[in-house]
Amino acid sequence: MITNIRHTGIVVNELKDSLFFYTELLGFKVVKKMIESGNYINNMLSLKDVKVTTIKLAAPDGNLIELLYYHSHRGINKGQKEIFEPGLSHMAFTVDDLDKEYDRLTKAGITFNAPPQFSPDRFAKVTFCKDPDGNFIELVEILKDK
Repeated sequence: MITNIRHTGIVVNELKDSLFFYTELLGFKVVKKMIESGNYINNMLSLKDVKVTTIKLAAPDGNLIELLYYHSHRGINKGQKEIFEPGLSHMAFTVDDLDKEYDRLTKAGITFNAPPQFSPDRFAKVTFCKDPDGNFIELVEILKDK
């Protein structure tokens, strides 16, 4: 049985844009950066001649995401993924003041599906945006603990 969730890996098209989004706009911190190649990564991914830059980013609570930029294998972005399609739907991050974050990120050029909304039970305020590669990001402010 698992003991914890280690990280979520996100393949990115442009490392610089994604790194800016997750560090400068959302507040993650870089904890490890590597360029991986050779038998280990080839075998793990069941690919040949892999070269990938991996950057592990930590949230303030210690949870990790990993940005992966493949130098050797370029995927095709098949257009905007709909949130209801099978596969990874979204990542949710907790914030202290959603209205403040919504305003700050909007001024930084991030577009949202809608302004912050109250959940039906008024437990939280929620909104969705996308990262530079079109992955849905949910921002949540928990209200009931306040």
